[in-house]
Amino acid sequence: MKKILIISDSNAGKHFIQRIIETSTGENIYYVVQSKVIEYENANPSRFKFYEFDPTSLYKIANLLKMEFVQVIVAMDNQLDVEHTIKNIRSVKKQLRIIVLCKWNIENEDSNVVLINSNEILASRLLDYMPNVPVIAQNVGIGEGEIMEVLVPFGSSFVYRHLGVIEQKEWRIVAIYRNRKLIMPNRRRMIQPNDLLVLVGKPAVLKSVYRAIKRELGQFPEPFGSNLYLYLDMNIINFSTVDDFIRRAVFAHKRLEHKLIIKIVNPSDISVIWKIKEYRNTNVIIDIEYENYNLKEKFFNDIKTYHIGLVVVSKEMFNDFNMRTTLYEAHVPVFKIADKSFSSVKDASIILGDNRDIEKISSTIFDISEQMSYNIELYNYTNEHQEAKEQVIEHFQNLSTIFSRSIKIIKESENPIKILKQKDNFIQLLPFTKKLTNRKIYSILSTDSEKLYHKLDDYHQIFIPVQI
Repeated sequence: MKKILIISDSNAGKHFIQRIIETSTGENIYYVVQSKVIEYENANPSRFKFYEFDPTSLYKIANLLKMEFVQVIVAMDNQLDVEHTIKNIRSVKKQLRIIVLCKWNIENEDSNVVLINSNEILASRLLDYMPNVPVIAQNVGIGEGEIMEVLVPFGSSFVYRHLGVIEQKEWRIVAIYRNRKLIMPNRRRMIQPNDLLVLVGKPAVLKSVYRAIKRELGQFPEPFGSNLYLYLDMNIINFSTVDDFIRRAVFAHKRLEHKLIIKIVNPSDISVIWKIKEYRNTNVIIDIEYENYNLKEKFFNDIKTYHIGLVVVSKEMFNDFNMRTTLYEAHVPVFKIADKSFSSVKDASIILGDNRDIEKISSTIFDISEQMSYNIELYNYTNEHQEAKEQVIEHFQNLSTIFSRSIKIIKESENPIKILKQKDNFIQLLPFTKKLTNRKIYSILSTDSEKLYHKLDDYHQIFIPVQI
């Protein structure tokens, strides 16, 4: 059996000893030193040995330390008593592990002395009861936030989503609590309002997941970022349409009410640059990159530095293979502006595919439609397999009830791309997956509507990453 020495001279120490008595498994023997004897109910005499003496006395503590203890736990109210007790223990046992309940800023360089700050623990516990603050496991794992529980609010973007379509990269939903009952997760399980999710993953990733779960409508481009980024490569853009392109981008920026950063690379036309500078104000930042090396790396740095949540590009830039690959690797939504009026767009059109990637971006679709006042249209090509599509339609119908947003489901026996080409104006919303980075020539014989996004190149499109 392992021997543990407890030195107690405080109310916290008293409560600690009582908790040990109530939870002891019988595998340890506890030697308790107190300056005044306190009677404890249900203390097993064979497991608990009580001593009454001043623990700052070197002579008395040295006699007790003749036994071999695995560790010492110190819980005392007086700072000087704590420091003298540690000094006395160290004079006898050089390597014995000492756990100290600390209420002060004691400096200690001994690796075998663990200082547990009681004020930090109390503040952390109180923080757990604050709304919209993640609850992090303190005594499990390394205690840095790799285990977290999150309450799913009624209007969350995760409500009524199947676990199988939630991209869980470097994090996992390991348990669901519903009506105070544990539900083990599986791919077909659907998240419901007021579910309590237990998450495991990298702390930095879980912070992003937490924001995503708590996010409700009206916050796009969150959780991807907070600002808009208009990217202009003057080696690619069409100078004859650049003025209209920027005007439409600024219009979108005003509707979303976020800061806009206009980034110009490979500057070559002074007149165009001066026109762009006319848009500069407190909410529009102009950033010109005069050096043309490491542009991809600088692009990623800007995404992080400016906390970008939506990248705006022209259709010429999105059609560029290298640029499109770079945009995909940034993992933020991309708004491709076409040569049509943007202010006249009323409908957000979504083509259902055989996969369920659309369900992964459904909350973002509702968020965009809410902020931009778009009608949502789901195009279901009935000549294709329907099982996955029906589950996606059910999911959208659930969300439409939650967010009080009507959706229109259009069943077509003809390819929806041909139907949409006959429309005057709309914006297409689709998932931004790796297959969209392939060169267009490889999609000529494809029946995948996502790979054929370029067939609707003359219309505005928003490409939304499936990752959080």
